[in-house]
Amino acid sequence: MNLAALAGELRPMLQGSVRVNELMSNHTTWRIGGPADIFIDPVGKEDVQRAVRYARVKGIPLTVIGNGSNLLVRDGGIRGMVIKIGRGLSDITVAGNEIKAGAGAMLPELAAAARRAGLGGFEFAAGIPGSLGGAVVMNAGAMNGCVADVLKSVLVLDERNEFVLLSKEELAFSYRSSLLQKKQYICLETSWVGYPKDRAVIEQETRDYLAKRKSLQPQGWPNAGSVFKNPPGDSAGRLIEAAQGKGLRVGDAEVSPKHANWILNLGQATATDVLSLIKQVQHLVQERFGVALHLEVRVLGED
Repeated sequence: MNLAALAGELRPMLQGSVRVNELMSNHTTWRIGGPADIFIDPVGKEDVQRAVRYARVKGIPLTVIGNGSNLLVRDGGIRGMVIKIGRGLSDITVAGNEIKAGAGAMLPELAAAARRAGLGGFEFAAGIPGSLGGAVVMNAGAMNGCVADVLKSVLVLDERNEFVLLSKEELAFSYRSSLLQKKQYICLETSWVGYPKDRAVIEQETRDYLAKRKSLQPQGWPNAGSVFKNPPGDSAGRLIEAAQGKGLRVGDAEVSPKHANWILNLGQATATDVLSLIKQVQHLVQERFGVALHLEVRVLGED
């Protein structure tokens, strides 16, 4: 694959940027990941549609990411084309009880827009450092709230490269899961519904929630939040701590001494380090409790 030639063909087609051998460590909150062959930062949904069409016509493998806050990219990087749904699809508008937002907007931005408009139901989103598209895909949540509670609909690009509007019901939400994990759909725009709530109350609840989150979760090192899904009726963090997993380290990857379901990058951690640590933690919990821990983070790329 002549990457320079492909990039040269793509640039005139798109409003957004096209880069070659872009390090994915620049696009994940873990700050880990090798290069993407072709990296596209689109502006608008039509840019995404054109890039996807080009990739399919040329037979180029295609990967779509959001903010990279739930992503581990292997050290060899990602072959083919990576499309980042980011700032070029991040407009937010409020009308009555409804909020429309591009899938590249961030959850804290959505929460702030709701707060300014006096709309309740979005407080849980204030501290989650993910984009709306990625949040919809995994039904992100925290502090007893989740995407499925307030989402109304999403506009996606389907397998035929056509724009399709899907209702919340069609997305088949469950714990950290949605239809979008099973279908090759790309989330582009989102629509949400809140309820009237006193702005001062929202602000106070948000402050309290963020303070609690800060007290419970590690600060200061690159991470991807919760690494494992909580098993039914239990907490992955509790199991890992009880199995003596806190503080385990491989290279510069460390199970946080503060929250055992977080793995920190202490500076120069590689994906290989993190994956090795993940296996150690899974083995510990399986041996001690007979519980299989499943990843909440998504692993992409090659060694």
